Amino acid sequence: MDLNIDDFYRDCAAALLQLYGTFPRKMALYVEDLIGREEPDEFGLPSKRHLNCLGAMVWLSEEGYLRFSATIRYEALEQVVLTEKAFLRLSRQVPHAIEQPDLPPSVRRIKGTLAHQLNDALQQGHSEKISRLARLLFETPSAQVLSTQA
Repeated sequence: MDLNIDDFYRDCAAALLQLYGTFPRKMALYVEDLIGREEPDEFGLPSKRHLNCLGAMVWLSEEGYLRFSATIRYEALEQVVLTEKAFLRLSRQVPHAIEQPDLPPSVRRIKGTLAHQLNDALQQGHSEKISRLARLLFETPSAQVLSTQA
């Protein structure tokens, strides 16, 4: 898969998880907090990687996963919050996510969420798992029903 698509999935997951962790409070979402410091080019313009991350955040808004009030130059989005759509998708259970049936129900519920699974994949740096879970996040509910019936 293209490296920029892997970065896109990682950026989207990191942004949504940061917002999920503060939900329902609004916050400023900085590109640097998601991808680290990227040096500007010789003209002082943000790097391509930096702009791609900012573009992913704006795309999330355009597709209805988050809302924000304004951009802070090329650095961040201001007053950002998850939409209901994103919150419900992140908090739903991932089929077959928990392999330990002896865990208490509350622990299985939390560890089985898409948010928890994405966070684990990001922490482990597991690109394929991040991509798979991000695609699951972006699938429409009707497509998910069809894929589980096949």
